[in-house]
Amino acid sequence: MIRFQDPIYLWFLLIIPLMWLIRKVAVTRKMRQLKKFGEPSLLKDMMENVSAIRPSVKFWILNGALALLIIMLARPQMGEKSSTEKRQGIEAIVAMDISNSMLAQDVAPSRLDKSKLLVENMINHFEDDKVGLIVFAGDVYVQLPITSDYVSAKMYMQGISPSMMMSQGTDIASAIRVASNSFSPEEQVGKAIFVITDGENHEADAVQAAKEALEKNIMVYVMGIGSPKGSPIPVAGGGYLKDNAGETVITKLNEDMCKEIASAGGGKYIHVDNTSAAMDMLDEEIGKLQKGEVTVRNYNQYNEQFQAFAIIVLLLLILDVCILERKGKSLKWLHLSVIFTVVLCSCDGIQPDRPYIRKGNKAYRNEQFADAKLNYQKALSASDTNAVSKHNFACTLMQDLIADKSMDNQKEMVDSTVKTFVQSAEFQDNPYRKARSYRNVGWIYQACEQYEPAIEAYKESLRNDPNDDEVRYNLALCQELLKKQQQQQQQNKQNQNQQDNKNQDQNKQNQDKQDQDKRNQDKDNQNQDKDKQDQDKQNQQQQNQDKDKQDQNRQNQDKKDNQQSPQNKEGQMSKENAAQLLNAAEQAEKNTQQKLQQGARMNSGKRLQKNW
Repeated sequence: MIRFQDPIYLWFLLIIPLMWLIRKVAVTRKMRQLKKFGEPSLLKDMMENVSAIRPSVKFWILNGALALLIIMLARPQMGEKSSTEKRQGIEAIVAMDISNSMLAQDVAPSRLDKSKLLVENMINHFEDDKVGLIVFAGDVYVQLPITSDYVSAKMYMQGISPSMMMSQGTDIASAIRVASNSFSPEEQVGKAIFVITDGENHEADAVQAAKEALEKNIMVYVMGIGSPKGSPIPVAGGGYLKDNAGETVITKLNEDMCKEIASAGGGKYIHVDNTSAAMDMLDEEIGKLQKGEVTVRNYNQYNEQFQAFAIIVLLLLILDVCILERKGKSLKWLHLSVIFTVVLCSCDGIQPDRPYIRKGNKAYRNEQFADAKLNYQKALSASDTNAVSKHNFACTLMQDLIADKSMDNQKEMVDSTVKTFVQSAEFQDNPYRKARSYRNVGWIYQACEQYEPAIEAYKESLRNDPNDDEVRYNLALCQELLKKQQQQQQQNKQNQNQQDNKNQDQNKQNQDKQDQDKRNQDKDNQNQDKDKQDQDKQNQQQQNQDKDKQDQNRQNQDKKDNQQSPQNKEGQMSKENAAQLLNAAEQAEKNTQQKLQQGARMNSGKRLQKNW
């Protein structure tokens, strides 16, 4: 199937009939002029070298070359085609609960992450089956229609989060009804709905919806995830979700309700915990489903086909040069085989990267991404300006990101992938392919929760392909998520400011309290010093009083002693009187000794007279 990327240029093909009319007029005028010279039949015998056919042949060769050049301007493309295949498989739709209670961590790493791993394991075991994805909480959305494109299913599953839902709840009934209407009309094919939920705060009519699905030969399996004991729900910024009364919300698995729905839907209830038992049971139940003929539609991308037209134009121009308008032996025909050989040899170097691209596309379709990546790298080495090679190489890089499941921790790889997609879009003249490149850029940023660049990428994709409903949905989703993210950041900032103000007030109060304590301590010290001074003063006064009292007592005693005789009634003296008498005696003895010494000095100074 051939398509034209720029079909507007095909209007230039109207030049061909216009040139035919011009030539028709010119030939008519020429014939009129020849008739003036004589009868045309007679003149023909006189012009043996003139050919009536060769000018027409050369005219139509040149017009054919012109028509092919116009077709080349319209950019003919070929290669994308749809084909249907009949395979033996089943149809399965996963209805995943993404309410806030799925963020509980009683199942590691969380209920929602465990659900994603469970679905990814189920898809990995699919071969010729079809899978669809529905998300629900208070509302229900079809995240991915039923398809056999497992790569897209895994890609869309990574972006699921509770922030996608405007209203909370667990509307299992609506999810089952939407899933029942999402299957293909094919019969004799095993169809099943796998509901992954914790069953909390469920709406009514879930059991009735499961019975209605069973009447359509659609089995309903319920995979209850979580713990019956319950677990708190973590919130962004730390802490746990609280109710209006300020109490921590505890979410519990409602196993009774899950079993009731599974029983009504003809399926089985599977409890999902931290072990791998649920995955084994799920694989076993899928193996029991009836496999019938599943129609799978395959698509191939368009490839530029102007090269073939260019070769034909070149051949026509060479042929036009080889054909002369006059007849004669002097014509020297070029050997066409030599021309074909030269042309084909020269055309081999037009796109040396084309074989590598074909090998890479084949490996990519077979999910051999490493081989595809190697072939695309070889194609880029041969021609680094080929937009198709860059786009396909970027797709393999995106598959590496999906396989690693750590886009937030692979910033350099994310930047490299985005840069390659943008370069492929810049080199691309095809708006559809350019839109696909920016769509992938938007998805990568969305998976990294960088919603602002994701919005810009989705807008650029819609500028090139306004009819892409999926991009419009992702654009609206990113705008809503960005709004919530900004509100959350603003709330966190306000909380931080309040906390900072609270800390400042607390610090100020503590400082004031310390200052007051210091003042009180200084005051207490002053009071203690004053009390000490008062105490010293009192002690001094007490000492003075005691001294005065002692002096008074001494005076009274002396007075009393003076009034008594030096000897008491019994003929004894007091101690003080005895001391006074002793002192008086010592003083008298001292005076007597002084007189004797004085007399001795005086006698020693006189001459003794002889007594004869």
